[in-house]
Amino acid sequence: MADQLNMNGLNLDGEGAQAASQARSYIPPHMRGRQSANPPVNEAPPPAAGLNNSSWAGNNQALGAGRQGGGNWNGGEGGYQNNRRGGGGGWGGRGGYSGGGSGGGGGNFEGHGGGNHTARGSGDGQWRDGKHVPGPANPRVERELFGTADDPSKQHTGINFEKYDDIPVEASGRDVPEPVHQFTTPPLDEHLCRNIEMARYKVPTPVQKYSIPIVMGGRDLMACAQTGSGKTGGFLFPILSQAFIHGPSAVPANAAGQFGRQRKAYPTSLILAPTRELVSQIYDESRKFAYRSWVRPCVVYGGADIGSQLRQIERGCDLLVATPGRLVDLIERGRISLCNIKYLVLDEADRMLDMGFEPQIRRIVEGEDMPNVTERQTLMFSATFPRDIQMLARDFLKDYVFLSVGRVGSTSENITQKVEFVEDIDKRSVLLDILHTHAGGLTLIFVETKRMADSLSDFLINQSFPATSIHGDRTQRERERALEFFRNGRCPILVATAVAARGLDIPNVTHVINYDLPTDVDDYVHRIGRTGRAGNTGIATAFFNRGNRGIVRELIDLLKEANQEIPPFLEAIARESSFGGGGRGGRSRPGGGGRGNANRDFRKFGGGGFGGSGGGGGGFSNPQQGGGFSNYSGGSQGGSGYGGGGGGGYGGGYGNGGGSYGNPGGAGAQSSWW
Repeated sequence: MADQLNMNGLNLDGEGAQAASQARSYIPPHMRGRQSANPPVNEAPPPAAGLNNSSWAGNNQALGAGRQGGGNWNGGEGGYQNNRRGGGGGWGGRGGYSGGGSGGGGGNFEGHGGGNHTARGSGDGQWRDGKHVPGPANPRVERELFGTADDPSKQHTGINFEKYDDIPVEASGRDVPEPVHQFTTPPLDEHLCRNIEMARYKVPTPVQKYSIPIVMGGRDLMACAQTGSGKTGGFLFPILSQAFIHGPSAVPANAAGQFGRQRKAYPTSLILAPTRELVSQIYDESRKFAYRSWVRPCVVYGGADIGSQLRQIERGCDLLVATPGRLVDLIERGRISLCNIKYLVLDEADRMLDMGFEPQIRRIVEGEDMPNVTERQTLMFSATFPRDIQMLARDFLKDYVFLSVGRVGSTSENITQKVEFVEDIDKRSVLLDILHTHAGGLTLIFVETKRMADSLSDFLINQSFPATSIHGDRTQRERERALEFFRNGRCPILVATAVAARGLDIPNVTHVINYDLPTDVDDYVHRIGRTGRAGNTGIATAFFNRGNRGIVRELIDLLKEANQEIPPFLEAIARESSFGGGGRGGRSRPGGGGRGNANRDFRKFGGGGFGGSGGGGGGFSNPQQGGGFSNYSGGSQGGSGYGGGGGGGYGGGYGNGGGSYGNPGGAGAQSSWW
């Protein structure tokens, strides 16, 4: 009877039971539907199952859309999301998780070492057999990055820099290298020179002429340079050139085993900047000059979705551009390690300190796993160097070269500066007159408050002027959209607060209007530097009234220095203010010092300290003696201001009576703060 008991093919005899057992063995869901392979006969044993071989999912049916050829977890060419040719990469290498690498070989989870642990990099190119192998050309990406020669939205900041040869440059320090005058190989890497040529840069700017050999020579750098002077290229060119020549660093041994969402990035270069817009601009420039290389730039900043930034980092990160706050957040999440940092750049360091970032900066540099000052190169760029910046330099830099580049657009005469006396109640009507007169080009209008930015933008729209605004309360998406509309000319008038527009490199700005003047003349210089860039000409108009008399003396000095017309009302208001003013040495900015000292190497010049308010030399009739009507601290020896007096009131001077921290030390006394 047993031979008749056949329930759906399940026989009760031993042979049938064994066959049924084989036929109905459990198949995991992810393996179902696959063709079973015949067992190998007299062949080598198959590789052990695991993430880093092709047995788990290594063929072209693996999770991604790759072609053939085993690779790491996600198979040959395709990896997780469409790579290009060649054997697979690792988790995050450009042949792996979400990259686009070409060629054979694999990398591990940072793209930094596959097989024999040779560092490889995360970009489109590769580092192979000790050489940099550029990736394939991509016409679409080239158009995106470099534009075309006739593209009006791509004003290339290398054009017409021949006009900048008259800008004064001062370099001080031990064994300062000679400047370079062309983008050539050597000292720069050949691949970088090709990208520079594609960007249509002709000759180095003054800051680039000096910074390239300084950084290529392994020295730290402290540079006083304004926005628009080409300082971004001044640090990107040597950093990328060294990276292309020497290759990537291997990931630390303890990083093995990290994968997926627990992966940590190990960048070799870190660039810190104060605002979202500025880090985005630096990132865009780094993408240009890292094109087709092994270097993969990334950018992180607050106010944007952190998830998308984390996914970007997971694909590999060799050069990181970041705002301090967001970087601290990612370090706390365990997603970024700084132990591989070779280059640290602090861009617009004075503005970062003004915005209260010093605790975060010190934590990043001194409180995490970043190599110490002797094991990395540090580059610091700032428009001014008040006391707190000098303190950072003392702590962060070693045996540095100090580079001071004259103000772009003032010592040269590319910017026509106009100062008009306008009472607050009349500003809107005067603005309309100016906009009607100066039609064409892009106009950037600076105001002091966020509320005024929105109010003035709405007013201009109601008056049929296409305008938009940016300020700190607008979302990142709104800011980016406003900037895009401004750049492409859909809204050729942009109303901005100073902080939001700090560091913006917007091409084709022909007119800057200071609707509200700042309280600091250095901020005025930053603002007008948005026009007249790259050797081109521009107009800067300022609305001045008695509410701005605090900067009248410095404004007159600035106009004289730039050979600009000085309106009679400015000199009249300056005379009115003489009895209560502090001269150029009477700056009230905390630790700020006068402009005469703001770009000097304090290791070289004695006397004067940091020129706080009332430091000697503010006198009405004889500032050289430190006395007069406005010298709060008195005394022919320069008195006891915050950093000493003397020296004609230029923020503390260099000669008579320059005592340190208010200690009058007699004629010529040394008063540098360290």
